[in-house]
Amino acid sequence: MRARLGLFLLLSLLLIAAVWGQAPKPRPRKPGGTRRPTATRPQPVEPAEPTDFPPPILGPPSNIPGCPRECFCPPSFPSALYCDGRNLRKIPIIPAWAHYLYLQNNYIDEVTVESFKNATELKWVNLDNNRIRRVDRQLFDKLPNLLFLYMERNNLKEVPNDLPPNLEQLRLSRNQISKIPPGVFNKMEHLVLLDLHHNKLGDSDLGKNIFKGLKNLVQLNLAHNILRKMPPNVPHNIFQLFLDRNNIEDIPQGYFKDFHNLAFVRLNNNQLTDKGVPKTVFNVSSLLDLHLAYNKLSNVPVFNLQLEQLYLNNNNIEKINGTEICPFPVMSMSMSMNDEDAMPRLRYLRLDGNALKPPIPMDLIMCFRHLKSIVM
Repeated sequence: MRARLGLFLLLSLLLIAAVWGQAPKPRPRKPGGTRRPTATRPQPVEPAEPTDFPPPILGPPSNIPGCPRECFCPPSFPSALYCDGRNLRKIPIIPAWAHYLYLQNNYIDEVTVESFKNATELKWVNLDNNRIRRVDRQLFDKLPNLLFLYMERNNLKEVPNDLPPNLEQLRLSRNQISKIPPGVFNKMEHLVLLDLHHNKLGDSDLGKNIFKGLKNLVQLNLAHNILRKMPPNVPHNIFQLFLDRNNIEDIPQGYFKDFHNLAFVRLNNNQLTDKGVPKTVFNVSSLLDLHLAYNKLSNVPVFNLQLEQLYLNNNNIEKINGTEICPFPVMSMSMSMNDEDAMPRLRYLRLDGNALKPPIPMDLIMCFRHLKSIVM
């Protein structure tokens, strides 16, 4: 019995020794050394601008000859080419039959002649919301029939040269334009709308004859630039002039006297004061809608009989005298006056954001009897 017990104890000791021998032994440390911290791998930082764009969207081959696979050619509209929102980085070859081309919402950064070498019948091109910074100078020689060109929300730094002379609408808002090449509009007598709002145009960028040749211009939009002065030599035939959100401080005496069709003027968010606004500068017979909000005016300027809407909110006006701004002597105006056409046409007057206090002056009510709304 004792022999068996001794044998069992011996086997147990041998097993423990074997297990102990297989356990990993600690590595000896260097004298005076310390364990290095485990290095952490740096996390990748996303670039501010994507370096890789999504792949272009390619569709199945079209039954319409010449239709690029990057685009959609609807059988019901055989002269239109829809290439918008297709993740394109370059413009495909445009077929000769295309009249309407939609390329907005892509990643295109240049417009080359090669893409348009056959597209001589194009009338409408929309390149809004791309990354265009360069346009080939010879491009528009290939597009003599182009009427509408939209290139809003791009990276252009100047107005493209050699634009088609038959162009009717040119929309270049929300770019980085700080230069208009001399004579770029000289031959564009058919242009009706010129939109350059939200760019970087200053007074020195609008030369004396920059708008020469725009004989049929209806709307000029120069809002949200860095102008300090009224633009010189604006075509006198225009109907709409938009100059909001500039830094304009004064208007020259008689600036609008030769504008016989001008109906809408917007000068909101500028630096206009009474000193910089001649008292009768807005007394233009054709003017219907006048916006002067968010300036530094203390008085209401004189305006014509036909004006229907006047925005003077958020200025420094402390009082309003209906007798002074009324085109007629208020006391001589009979309450039973029947000639409605002879009375001032003002219908909407906004004066909130000033230092005015109610009530509304009675002479204002007596003069402007067509008023439907006064905001104070």
